[in-house]
Amino acid sequence: MSVRLPVVAGQFYPASADQCQAEVQQYLSAAVTEGEGPRADRKITGDQAIDLVIGGIVPHAGWICSGAVAAEVINVLAAHCAPETFVVFGAVHRLTGSRISVYASGSWRTPLGDVLVDEELAAAVVQASSLLVDDPAAHQHEHSIEVQVPFIQHLAPSAKLLPVMVPPTASAPQAGRIVAEQVRTMGRNAVFLGSTDLTHYGPRYDFTAKGTGPEGLKWAKEANDRRIIDLILDLQAEKVLREAAANRNACGSGAIAAAIGAARESGADRAQLLRHTTSCEVLRERLGQMTDAVGYAGVVFG
Repeated sequence: MSVRLPVVAGQFYPASADQCQAEVQQYLSAAVTEGEGPRADRKITGDQAIDLVIGGIVPHAGWICSGAVAAEVINVLAAHCAPETFVVFGAVHRLTGSRISVYASGSWRTPLGDVLVDEELAAAVVQASSLLVDDPAAHQHEHSIEVQVPFIQHLAPSAKLLPVMVPPTASAPQAGRIVAEQVRTMGRNAVFLGSTDLTHYGPRYDFTAKGTGPEGLKWAKEANDRRIIDLILDLQAEKVLREAAANRNACGSGAIAAAIGAARESGADRAQLLRHTTSCEVLRERLGQMTDAVGYAGVVFG
């Protein structure tokens, strides 16, 4: 059986099982006690109250920056749905082509152990359309799915995984719909996650449209991030792709579009923002004022 070995353990999150488990607990505690997000043990409320959570959007930076945001979304999904399978659409940082690549067999390993791939669902998805191909090599060096897996293992230890790398192509929403159709056909209790960070702003990222001071960082979060968040909340998959291409406010627009496509195909008609922050805000107490920032948003669909 093929095993996808971790490539960013010890960099984006701890490499030892004990420390990894401790940090999972730490970020889950932060997820239910800080910010504006809901606790997992109560309904999501508000103007866009969601009774049945189908999926969501998570960030994929190092846990120190975005772990609490990702943990909050996955915590809500696990608590509300008890999923059999987590379908995770990953951002593609090392573009090798336009193919949407499924890791279709074997398991994924993290410091917390191995999680099985949902091979039955993967086979159905690949057979359903030529848009999706079985290509484990596309997953070899990517981190956008990997950093979610320990949270899934902790919160849903019996769940399986369907990893899908999605480049920012026009076919991304359709790929999400195809996956959801196969989930429905098989009667699988699955949820859909899109993994993306938002605006990468500052000299480090060669993006200083509004300068390099606090005003620029404020614009990156409150204006540039917010444009794409609003499209996510409106479930506008195709517009997300165009917005990210024009304004550099998501590194995983393909993953977002696929997750929205899958969620809508599964009956989602609304979304709710749980939390929106940046690396600058998270690290300010430790590092002081910074000139660079990456945005992170946690969203659920239902």
